[in-house]
Amino acid sequence: MIPLKDENPVNNKSYIRLIILIICSLIFLFQSFGGINSFLIGYFGFKPVSLIDSSGIETFSPFLTIFTSMFMHGGWLHFLGNMLYLWIFADNVEDALGHKKFLIFYLFSGIFASLSQFVFDINSPIPMIGASGAIAGVLGAYFYLFPKAKVLVLIPFIIFFTIRVPANILLLFWFFYQFININDEQSNIAWIAHIGGFVFGLIYVITTREKKFESKKGKSVFLKNRKGPWD
Repeated sequence: MIPLKDENPVNNKSYIRLIILIICSLIFLFQSFGGINSFLIGYFGFKPVSLIDSSGIETFSPFLTIFTSMFMHGGWLHFLGNMLYLWIFADNVEDALGHKKFLIFYLFSGIFASLSQFVFDINSPIPMIGASGAIAGVLGAYFYLFPKAKVLVLIPFIIFFTIRVPANILLLFWFFYQFININDEQSNIAWIAHIGGFVFGLIYVITTREKKFESKKGKSVFLKNRKGPWD
């Protein structure tokens, strides 16, 4: 299932989502046409093994590459897929958390995703890049906050057709897909990072929010919340 759009209006503009999308786009264009893509990925991508032993490993910084890797992508499908999910789901989560909290939440989702991959693949020297770990955190938050929001999805099965499904069904399908592919070493996809990011996003909104958003007359209205760790 490929999401095309959600039917979940927001009350405020999602500036942080747009800024992240622009930064990722500019960096990806530089990667694509700068002629030094392999060097950029190797130097600014996150290599799990570098956190325990960076000797002999060419890297910008073992710790800072956790951040720089969040804004890089390995190809057009990788980039477009991540930006599609970011565009569809991040605006409502940003609306729920507020701009500043959303930015911190997004970065922490990416950090937790990278560290999840590190724990399960601690000796890997392969650079990990992509916004998908941070975006997975957004998906985890959306899953809890807007479970009944309708999402228009494309089904590529023999023929292409579209249907509207609840967000919780779509995101459960996405999460299950990560699990069934967790041992696929041929795909070069950091499945564990996706799972870690999703779990972080889900736990964060569960522990910092008392009630979910509910739809009233076509608009998402937040009912009640308590302060989170960054207030």
